[in-house]
Amino acid sequence: MFTGIVAAVGKITSVQPLEGGHDAGVRLEIDAGGLPLADVALGDSIALNGACMTVIEKTDRSFKVDVSRESLNCTVGLDSTTEVNLEKALTLAERLGGHMVSGHVDGLGVVRKFEPVGESWELVIEAPRDLAKYLAFKGSVVVNGVSLTVNRVTDIGSGEAQVCQFSINLIPHTISVTTLKHLAVGKKVNLEIDLIARYVERMLSVSTVEAGK
Repeated sequence: MFTGIVAAVGKITSVQPLEGGHDAGVRLEIDAGGLPLADVALGDSIALNGACMTVIEKTDRSFKVDVSRESLNCTVGLDSTTEVNLEKALTLAERLGGHMVSGHVDGLGVVRKFEPVGESWELVIEAPRDLAKYLAFKGSVVVNGVSLTVNRVTDIGSGEAQVCQFSINLIPHTISVTTLKHLAVGKKVNLEIDLIARYVERMLSVSTVEAGK
């Protein structure tokens, strides 16, 4: 589990294809930047841009992970030498500064607006249709591993053509300590919806089925 509070910005320094042909994944080496690795053991989890990965090798300043082809197909930002948001797995002794995050990317959003508003920035993202029902005013969402609060949700169109856009306010601190500063209109982002919303939907769907018996 994670909190969506980015601990450091690292950089993928090496992308090596794994054996297995077209369906194989890649091995990444990541410069951990300011993320302390002294308490990280082999097999521990670290989130890269919101995607939970397992440490298979480490040094004092870097670590390696294997990313499957399935994970590459479902995420962005894990297949090239670029900066990534980093967060170590949550311990029970830590503060929950963001919200409960599993590190499992639910879908890819597309940036539709990224502009300064006063001292902050407004970020508008178009979400996949199947994630729209989980997005709510003042609810939580994870964008590239960053826990953020939804300020506005707008459903556009109807039927199969309907899309959902949500707006987020990014304060200067968030811009300065995460990779969100590199976003631009048209770029894709990793999204993870609120964990509690997923369970609520499941409970309601089961209750509805039982009521109809």
